Order: sequence, then structure tokens, then C-alpha cells
Amino acid sequence: MTSIPTITKSTCCYCGVGCGVLIESQGDRITGIKGDPDHPANFGRLCSKGLSLPLTVASDTGRVLYPEMRQERDAPRQRVAWESALETVARRFAKIVREHGPDAVAFYVSGQLLTEDYYVFNKLAKGLIGTNNIDTNSRLCMSSAVTGYKLAFGADGPPGCYDDLEHARTVFFAGSNMAYAHPILFRRLEAAKEKDPSIRWIVIDPRRTDTATMADLHLAIQPGTDVALFNGMLHHLIWEGLIDQAYIDQHTDGYAAIKNLVREYTPSMAAEICGISAADLIQAAIWFGESPASLSLYCMGLNQSSHGTDKNLALINLHLATGQIGRIGAGPFSLTGQPNAMGGREVGGMATMLAAHREIANPVHRAEVEALWGVANLSNRPGLPAVEMFDALADGRIKAVWIVCTNPVHSMPDIAKIREALNRAEFVVVQEAYQQTDTVPFADVLLPASSWGEKSGTVTNSERCISRVRQAVVPPGEARADWWIANDIAARIQAQLHPEYVDLFSFTSPELVFNEHRKLTAGRDLDIEGLSYSILETRGPQQWPFPKGQSSGQKRRYTDGQFATENRRAQFHTTSYLPVAESTNARFPFHLLTGRLRDQWHGMSRSGRVATAFAHAPQPGLIMHPSDATRRGLKEGSFVHITSKRSKMILPLQISDDVQSGTVFAAMHWNAQFLNSGGINEVTTGAVDKRSFQPELKHTAVRIEAIDLPWHMQAARRGDVLQIQAQVQGLLRDCAYATITIESDLLILNAAHSELPVQWLEKLYAALDLPTGADTLEYRDERRQIAKRVMWHDGALAGFVFAGEKEARTDSLLENLRQAQPWQGSRLAVFTRQSANVVVDRTICLCRQVKASSIIREIAGGATLNQLKATLGCGSVCGSCVPELRQLCERGQQTSSA
Repeated sequence: MTSIPTITKSTCCYCGVGCGVLIESQGDRITGIKGDPDHPANFGRLCSKGLSLPLTVASDTGRVLYPEMRQERDAPRQRVAWESALETVARRFAKIVREHGPDAVAFYVSGQLLTEDYYVFNKLAKGLIGTNNIDTNSRLCMSSAVTGYKLAFGADGPPGCYDDLEHARTVFFAGSNMAYAHPILFRRLEAAKEKDPSIRWIVIDPRRTDTATMADLHLAIQPGTDVALFNGMLHHLIWEGLIDQAYIDQHTDGYAAIKNLVREYTPSMAAEICGISAADLIQAAIWFGESPASLSLYCMGLNQSSHGTDKNLALINLHLATGQIGRIGAGPFSLTGQPNAMGGREVGGMATMLAAHREIANPVHRAEVEALWGVANLSNRPGLPAVEMFDALADGRIKAVWIVCTNPVHSMPDIAKIREALNRAEFVVVQEAYQQTDTVPFADVLLPASSWGEKSGTVTNSERCISRVRQAVVPPGEARADWWIANDIAARIQAQLHPEYVDLFSFTSPELVFNEHRKLTAGRDLDIEGLSYSILETRGPQQWPFPKGQSSGQKRRYTDGQFATENRRAQFHTTSYLPVAESTNARFPFHLLTGRLRDQWHGMSRSGRVATAFAHAPQPGLIMHPSDATRRGLKEGSFVHITSKRSKMILPLQISDDVQSGTVFAAMHWNAQFLNSGGINEVTTGAVDKRSFQPELKHTAVRIEAIDLPWHMQAARRGDVLQIQAQVQGLLRDCAYATITIESDLLILNAAHSELPVQWLEKLYAALDLPTGADTLEYRDERRQIAKRVMWHDGALAGFVFAGEKEARTDSLLENLRQAQPWQGSRLAVFTRQSANVVVDRTICLCRQVKASSIIREIAGGATLNQLKATLGCGSVCGSCVPELRQLCERGQQTSSA
């Protein structure tokens, strides 16, 4: 008899939408998940990533289960007791601080931490040690939006809320493929537009993304020209009298200067810079200015730029000039990339800010925090933001770094420099839930952290809404909560550095941490003194500000036209167009753009554990426009070298007119756990915005060249895919190209090289557990550089390696492995019967496992989108595939009408 599962209300740990979830668990295992129908962010909906969360914790394979430590830099780490690990970290950090000063240590943390985790680390760095060298991977995604909000409005945080999605009449997507990055919010926009088709969507993106295909107007601008576009739109708004002069006069400063600046940005001039028609620019301006409610939704396309702050400010200028702010359905809304990037900013968990949106350079602000914490050593020097932090590690200014819940050896730009920095550091601590990340090998001490479903606290989503995260199961092995680890080590450091302080780290629960955080916010723009765990338990998620005495939080900010600046007026800022950090030239003629896949997440340390996450996009690739490929004699699937000023890497080519000529695109997720390089950030630039310090991860100038790799190989093995991956991953870098894909119980390895690597193949056989024996057949022809090995287990195909023949077909073998059926006929036929007409069929709908062939067949028979949902079920669960289904239906209609 199956027991009834326990249901725990919590929050999804992926993007900044902050969806509520109902975790189903039995004993110490999470067994299922549903969307929480009572949560205001998602009302029960989940995307493909959220629905697969239980699979990420279904196995302990690949988890960090106990502390590890090494005695010498080149020695392997060994398992140690928690006491030894905690004391070592405390002693080493205290020693470095005593000998070299507080700024000789640094903390690099994560937007996936809970607010309570973030708070303890921030207090440890800034309050106890006295360094502002604590930064976060949120620097890589949200810092330009933060800087733009602060400069324009005087405070961080979006002025709008999710309810505005249903009320907007013009939706302005700027540098956001929202259909992929924030799918649950996108579902709400789809529903609103389906209900009222007069709502207009404008998408600004160099690529034709799934979001762009659904737009009423797609402005496919040249990379990095957003400021010219927004300035040109503002020019037209002023020229046509579509501004709100009364709002400008009563609630803003700086309009005269911006009006003078955009005078020269005529629509024709701006459109020429952007590479679009002046008519389209004018149309966008008219729709934006005439709309009763214009809502801008923007993300990495604006932020990840060496001029990201200007892009944010230029967009905000449009809203201020038209009064499109502080009212229903309108406003500039930055979509947060990570689940708790907002919470990290609230507690001051970045190198350039103090707790509760205070300023490091402000002595009054420092004194307030010192009084509340009971310390006397807050530094007035801003800390080093992410890129400079690792530069300082490389040149010796920083001796030790503590990396928490993030993977900089994959996510940072120019990752060869990050590897060099970690190799040169005196002491590296990595606090992580997963063994298989590109950063873990650099750890001198590895601390096992709890993961999703195993921890308690709070997070703040993109609309300033604070939700409870609740523990459903105990963490595996000896893993501990992040706040607990930081708190214990901090108490030990305090005893060594500041024994005169009184119990700075006496926290015994996340709730006590949250209560101290609340006190710091009192009287600030994000005041949550009136909020508590009890209120969150009884009333559900709440938005800030939520001051003492209030019964609920505030949905929209600046509704009265009063801003958080000294004179209570919003500030226009002049924003001149500047080109990208690396302009294309004869040597590097292509714009390389980076972005997301639909079903993967960041560096895949979590989503890469889920087989279905690979079904829609099984392998990495570089997307190029057909005309560019034709001119260079390149074909689909051929290998190309991608070269920048810093490094080079190899990817297979994918040809599509979704990118413009002169532009190529690569997804950012693939890393050294699944690829023979660290991923696309091998070649990206470390150039940063001078005010937000956010790097230009979205754009790099590159050269694309063909490379001949005549020796090809495909291998596959059934079994525990996470265990097999751990065994195979170390072999990837020995090939010119290699990549891993996983299915439910099947790992597939594709590789290419210049010649037969005999010794490497022997290592591969061992890693895949394909020994010689009675159940193994082998064929070798070293002269032709061919090597094939196939193994059976209990009469069924268990795995194979087919190497050497460039056009060798293994489709039917893969299909046989997937079916796990008894082998029929002679086993010798395995080397000859690979001409079976097996179609490689991509999965479009993950929830219902619907293949492209089934969908296309139904469309050919006249099926509409709604009929596809009814007959095949695709698009009827999470809806993540709906934009692609819509495109397939439209193409089918065009084909039938032709």
C-alpha cells in the first residue's frame, strides 16, 4: 500500500518569477511537484524546468555529501569531519586578514542563495572582517538594471508588479526572450493578448526568437544599438507631441538636457545606426507614446553590456517623458534572472552597496549599520566587483576566496583568466551542492550544501514579492544549510579576530536571521519591519515595502509621482550611443551573441541532471545565417573554430535565418561537464560597464573558420547516466570536439578528432564499462582508423562505440538501446545493419513527450493550435512549447496556401 505523500509549500529555485510550488515527498525523498494555485506569481502554473525539479534531487549521485579538504595544492582532496573543515576555513581566513588586511579575502556568492544565507555572508564580510569584497553572480545579470533604477528613481527595485502584465496595452520587450527565460509570466501575456488581440507587442532583439515571432513589430536591431533606438524614439515622441509635459514638469529633473541630446537622433539617423527602417522606429514610438499603458520588460539584452546602464536609462527616459510609470499596466520592469537576486540586493550582498539599499560611501549609512550590528569597522571603500575580484586573485591582491552556490569557471567572461586566478590563489573554499561543476576542482576545501527542497528561508522575486522557502526533506549525507555553514565559521572567525564583539553570529534558525534583516530595513524604501514569518505563513507571499502597522505590501511604487531621490523627483539622464566593447573588423567579422535554451538553466549543474532537459536541444551548436554559411562553404553539422582576441573553441554549425547575416549565436549553458571546453565564455570579453561593473557577456567579436576533423565517433551506454557522466567527463578535453547528451537511462557521447586516438579509446571503453568478453563484439581497422565495439547484457544491447567513419549511421542502434528490447537475429549484423531509415525526431513538448514528426503530421492534416492541444496534449501542461507550436502551425498554413 502506497503511503500518502507529504505536501510542502515552497518556491521554485530557477528564475526570478518566483513561482510557488507544492512539493510532494515520502520519507527522505521528493517524489513530485505541482504549481501552487494560491501563489500570486504563477497561480498553479509551472514551466518545463519547474516541473522537472524533483528529478534534480532524485539521486544522490554527483552530490557533495561530506566535507573534503586537501593538505597541499596539488594533492587530491580527502574526506574530513565537519569540525576540521570549519576550523580550517576560519583559521586560514583569520590568518590572512591578520597578515594582509581585510581586503585580502573575498566572497563570491549567488542569486540562488536564500535571503537569510545572503545576510549571514554579508554580515560576515562587511561587519566582522571589515571588507566589502563580497560580490555575487547577480553582478553578471542584474547590476545594470539596479544602477539604472537608482540613478533615475533614487532606489533599486521595479516600480510595477505582475498584475501589470494583464493591464498593459503596449508591451515593449527589450533584450528579453521572455518565452524562454520567464515562461510563466509570458503565459500571462499570451492569455491577455488572446483575450484582447488589440494589445500590441514590440520586440527589440537582433535574433528572431520565439518571443519575436509572436510580435506585432520586431525591431531586429544591430547588436548593442539599443540606446540609439530609444533616443530616436524619444526624438519622435517629442517631435509629435506625444510626451506628458505636465508629468515632466511636476515630477522630473533633467529633461532639457535629454531633449537637447536626442535632437540629433532623428528617426532616420537612429534607424541607420540600428539597421532597421525609420518607419518601424516611428511606429514603435507612436505605439509606445499613444498607448494608455506601455509596459517595458527587459533582461540580459540590455544589462549584459559595457553600456548597460545607459541602455536602462535610455529606456527609462521614454517612460518618464510619457508619464508611463506609477500606474496600472505601465512602467519599466526589469525581469530578474535568478530566484533571489532581489533578496541579495536587499541585504547588501554586493561589493558596491550596504544592507537595506544603503550606500558604502555614506557615513550616516555606515553608522546605522554599525549600530545595529554592534561593530565598529565598516569599510568606506567599495569592494571589488566580480570581474575585478578575480583579477585581484590573479595578481595577489586577494589571497583567499570563498565561492558559494555558483560556478565562475563557467559563468564568468574570459574563463581562462578565472582558472588562472583560482590556480594562483592561496586558499579557495567552494560551498556547493553538486560535485560536477567546473569550479569544484579548484577547491582546497569543499563544503557540502543543501539544495532545493532541503532548506528553509525566504526569497524575493522580480515584483518585490517575498515568499517562504520551506524544507521538504533532509539534505543527503552531511550537507548543511548555507546560512548554518557561514554562521558557524563566522563565529569561529569572530573568536580569533574580534573577541570583544558580543554574539554577532548567535543565529539558531533562518527566522532569527530574517528578523535581524527586518530591523535594518526600518525607514528605508524597502521597509519590511511589518513583515514576519508568521504573516508569510498565514497570508502568503507579500510585496515590499511592508512597513510596521500596514496590513499588506505595496503593489506599485511612485504612484504619487514622488521618488526616492533627495528632491523627490525622477531624474532624466543623457545617454549617448556608444558601440559595443568589441566592434567587428576584418579579423573578427562576426557579432557573437549568447543566450538561453528553453529547458536548460545557467551552467546545468542542476538542470543537466534531468534527461528531458536535453530533448529539445540535445547538443550545443553555433547558429549562423544561411548566406554566411554558403559564402564560406559551410554545411549544417560541420565543425567550426570560433576565435576571439582571447581564446578559441570548436562547435558544430547550425544554419538558421533566425540570426541576421554577420551575426552568430551560441547558448551559454554548455560547460566542461558536457563539452570539451568551458563553453562559450572561453571567448567572451571581460569588458564591463563603468558604473554597474556588469560584463558584456552578450556580445563578442569573433572569427568563424572551418576545421576538418575527419575522425568521428559516437558512443552510447545504458545505465545510471549521472554515474556514467562522472566517469566519462574527464575524457572530453582529450578530443578536438566532444559533447555529452543524456536521456532517461542512456548517455550519448559524440566526438571528433584529427586522427584515431587509440589510447583515448581504451580509456573510453573502461569509463563506459564496455570490456571485452563473450557479450562483446569488436571490429578494428587501424589503417582506415575504424574502431567499433558493441556490448550486450542479458540479451539486450547495453552500449556501443562506433568510431572512424565520418558518415557512419548509428540511429537504429540508438533506437534499439532506447527500447531495451532483446536483440533479434545474429549479433554480427550489428556492424552492417546501420542503414535503417530511422528519423532523428526532436521532442517539442517535454510534458507530454510529443515529437516534431507527430505535430507536423497533424498540422499537415489541417490541425490548429487548439486542436494540437486537444489531440496530442502538447502545449496543454506548462505551455513552454506553445510559441514553437504556433510557428509550426503558421508555417503549415503558409505551405498549404502556397
